[in-house]
Amino acid sequence: MARIKILDKTFETTYTEADVLSAISRVADKISKDLTDKDPVFVCVLNGAFMFAADLMKRVNIPSQISFVKLASYSGTQSTGVTKELIGLNESLVGKTVVIIEDIVDTGITIANLMEQVRQKGATDVRVATLLYKPASCKLNWTPEYVGIEIPNDFIVGYGLDYDGYGRNIPEIMTLVKE
Repeated sequence: MARIKILDKTFETTYTEADVLSAISRVADKISKDLTDKDPVFVCVLNGAFMFAADLMKRVNIPSQISFVKLASYSGTQSTGVTKELIGLNESLVGKTVVIIEDIVDTGITIANLMEQVRQKGATDVRVATLLYKPASCKLNWTPEYVGIEIPNDFIVGYGLDYDGYGRNIPEIMTLVKE
């Protein structure tokens, strides 16, 4: 396993780039099958989901649109429990099927807030596609419709996820080494 140091923390490879791309292909296939003739609007949550969104959209083979929203709920390696909207949605979602693209669902607080905002904007069907899902830390009685990889409740970086802004460009998923 490869190890790298980011700031004051050490991380090691948990899922290779090939593992990640395989998971994304499975999610894209399911979305394409489920949403044929639905004309969905994908909403990518920045910053973390940008790599997932790019690779997912290349593989989704149905007519669709994409938009972006920027939210924040992390400080260092911990969720703050508070979601801040930094850039909001401007598109009309009235009567639309919306698929929120998220890098990771852990507590579920951020995604629950965004789902509610999307419903308030008139979406009739709201679904979530997440690259990573931490069922052990999710505080909601709900599971995302489209999950790439279920992971344990560890802190991870790579493939868009960061530690204090660093590590987003790593093409694999790496887990914090407990030393």
